[in-house]
Amino acid sequence: MSGLASVVLSADERAWLTRVVRTGAHPAQEVRRSRILLELDESQGVPAGRREIAERVGVDPDTVTNVARAYAERGGDIAATIQRRRRLTPPIEPKITGEVEARLIALACSTPPPGHGRWSLRLLERQVALVADLPDMDHSTIGRVLKKRRFVLT
Repeated sequence: MSGLASVVLSADERAWLTRVVRTGAHPAQEVRRSRILLELDESQGVPAGRREIAERVGVDPDTVTNVARAYAERGGDIAATIQRRRRLTPPIEPKITGEVEARLIALACSTPPPGHGRWSLRLLERQVALVADLPDMDHSTIGRVLKKRRFVLT
């Protein structure tokens, strides 16, 4: 057990983790992490080794180490340990913002270029490419934006 962070659970925490494991109403990752914490609990005696716990739970031994480390880093908060951390920001900023959508709809509401009776998705695509401060969009992206805003090209 050397190298693993110490996990000492109260009776209430053990009961809560046991409910997580047994109810079947939680994501599989949370159930696995709960089982690992229950196996690592030192309040019930000396826990088994990292490899034995990993074999019982059906995970890699490194996963046991990572869960123990997460428990220690989060100050013993079991809910934070078993649940997935949410990103503060999305990994990539979206190209199509509300302002871009508004400008696209304004363009679609304007009169089509000379020689065209109405706007088509491909015509809008070509026109968007000519506008300097709008990001390049494929006709299918333009169609999705218009559909999302319930705008119909007529």
